[in-house]
Amino acid sequence: MNGPPPSSFPAFDVSKSDRTDALTVVGLTVAYRMRGRDREVLQDVSFRVRRGEAYGLVGESGCGKSTVAMAALRYLPRNGKVKAGKIVIAGADVNKLDADALRTLRANTISMVYQDPGRALNPSLTIARQVSEAFEAAGAAPGEALQRSLEMLQRVRIASPERVMDSYPHQLSGGMQQRVVIAMALASNPALLILDEPTTGLDATVEAEVLDLVAQLRAEFGTAVLFISHNLAVIGRMCERVGVLYAGKLVEEGATEDVFTRPRHPYTVGLLRCLPTAGRSKDSERLDTIAGGLPAPGSVTRGCIYAERCRLADERCRREAPPPYRVGAAHGDQMSRCHYHERAIELPRGSAQPRTSPARNDATAGNPPRALALRAENLSKTFHVSGAALRAVDNVSLDLAAGETLGLVGESGSGKTTLAKLMLGLLTPDAGSVLELDGAPLAARVTRRNDEQVKSLQIVFQNPDSALNRAHSVKRLIGRALSRLGALRGAAIDERLASLTAAVRLPERYLGSRTRQLSGGLKQRVAIARAFAGEPRVVVCDEPTSALDVSVQAAILNLLADLQRERGVSYVFISHDLHVVRYLSDRIAVLYLGRLLEVGPAAAVFDGPQHPYTEALLSSVPTLDGHPGRTRIRLSGDLPSAASPPSGCVFHTRCPRKLGAICEQQDPPFANAGDGGAHRIRCHIPVDELRALQSASREQVSGAPDDAPTGPAKNADGDASR
Repeated sequence: MNGPPPSSFPAFDVSKSDRTDALTVVGLTVAYRMRGRDREVLQDVSFRVRRGEAYGLVGESGCGKSTVAMAALRYLPRNGKVKAGKIVIAGADVNKLDADALRTLRANTISMVYQDPGRALNPSLTIARQVSEAFEAAGAAPGEALQRSLEMLQRVRIASPERVMDSYPHQLSGGMQQRVVIAMALASNPALLILDEPTTGLDATVEAEVLDLVAQLRAEFGTAVLFISHNLAVIGRMCERVGVLYAGKLVEEGATEDVFTRPRHPYTVGLLRCLPTAGRSKDSERLDTIAGGLPAPGSVTRGCIYAERCRLADERCRREAPPPYRVGAAHGDQMSRCHYHERAIELPRGSAQPRTSPARNDATAGNPPRALALRAENLSKTFHVSGAALRAVDNVSLDLAAGETLGLVGESGSGKTTLAKLMLGLLTPDAGSVLELDGAPLAARVTRRNDEQVKSLQIVFQNPDSALNRAHSVKRLIGRALSRLGALRGAAIDERLASLTAAVRLPERYLGSRTRQLSGGLKQRVAIARAFAGEPRVVVCDEPTSALDVSVQAAILNLLADLQRERGVSYVFISHDLHVVRYLSDRIAVLYLGRLLEVGPAAAVFDGPQHPYTEALLSSVPTLDGHPGRTRIRLSGDLPSAASPPSGCVFHTRCPRKLGAICEQQDPPFANAGDGGAHRIRCHIPVDELRALQSASREQVSGAPDDAPTGPAKNADGDASR
């Protein structure tokens, strides 16, 4: 049942891989010196990245993905060392190079793009100086380096490269910063490009543009790519092969399509089941989760390292470490370190149980409508920057029912966070704006709200590290919130603290810990517990899961859904991940340049018809199988400045379905798109025509390549529709 032992398969031919592969890693073991002893964080890792191939490396935070990259660059921290194994890049044994040869390798053969481009760029130097420096390091003269920098910025599709050359990093958007970093990485035409979470902080459209760019440049330069990410859908789109790391060991490897279609390790199965995919929602089922956590670095395990978290594990698994079983699959060999790899796909589900009592309780479900928790009418915010008026939020009207989740989506700069801050009273709206909580007027500033109103609106931030005081224990952080928001004292605080930590599934043993001692998921649970200390009516969730692994993300999403069902709280949920938004949200609001372009029930917004901007956002979402569910729509240019918004429809400068002068001159009204008027779209194109155009696009996608050009819809004669 377990297949032949690994010895019956061909050996890993190191000499052959040195000549034909961009990167070869054989038996890599890396240890960090901590508290007087070596702790192994990578153990016997072997894989290869062929020339021109994209190889994905996935796994939870702490499993060793970035350590692999640092070891390949020979850039481990001082307390890190390679204890065993071999790393070969384009035929060169990295660990045998002297200082000059290593410098030459880094300058000419290998490049790396990091997660945060803002931290990779020097804020005090112009883009021209930084990009040209990369060419100079590769051997170009200063004049030639400047010219080649301009050409490279054009190749990475940066508009107005001359202007960008004279800019500083802070003057560029996140997407443009990442393109600059990619331009610098490609300056030497490297044999190997390492991408370490390059799109984590980017919104859907910019992420898609960066991924398209990497794919095109890879084809053009013939560069091999090692793509490190916890976003499995991005790996599914970008990589031919994938390796799954767990606690420093490669537990599964194979063609991406094989691994994601029929995984052969329970850990891979668990990761895939954590994802909120199409058709799943909080009302239908809980997301599956992976119980427990990674073992501590350097832990010595007798049997399988995953046994303590595996629902297939038995005594054999705890006694014998599984060898790398290799089996034939549809697209090549597939390796799995699991005694029961043939049964892995049958892994029993854990927490993913159907919901017996749906959270929905509205008129569309045949029930009377719920009372409004929060209402915003004609909400606007104008900033004055260098004498210019910048309208960040422009006449937005929304309502939020009790126990409902409203998802806010749109590109960075569309006004989502500004709108949330207006609701919370952290910013003062313009005159004429109306805010109401439970039908009563809500003061514009939080300093003018009474205690009941303050505790009724709370927020969970994207990064719990910046929201939690590192000097205080978990008990102190939550207890202080209970004292201030819940007006509790003494024993009442302890009693409420125990109830609250149990509600957010935070084990009691962590109450005495400082936040620096906690994982990202535990920190976010502390932040959620603090937000719920005052029994809030509305909680704003601003990208609460974007920095978390898929397994931790699933647990947090389940937690938020459970708390909503138990306490009737309403959420305003902001996220770039549209799969997450669809899973958790009852309704969706789409913002662009501070304007509300579409609002409606989640199913209606995702299934269509959609505003052309919503259509473009949805077309940018990567899928696990790497095949888009709709034609990819590429928006031209960047988001316009709110200081000088376009006339007419604010989206007309980038709209692929633009009609003509009417879009440029007239602001479109909201049109009824269905669901009894609950679904509304602000567009000049009639709703029925939008539905027909978008249905035709989805029907054609199965026969079109992922990089097929898109633009205005064409009629049978090839002319733009309308």
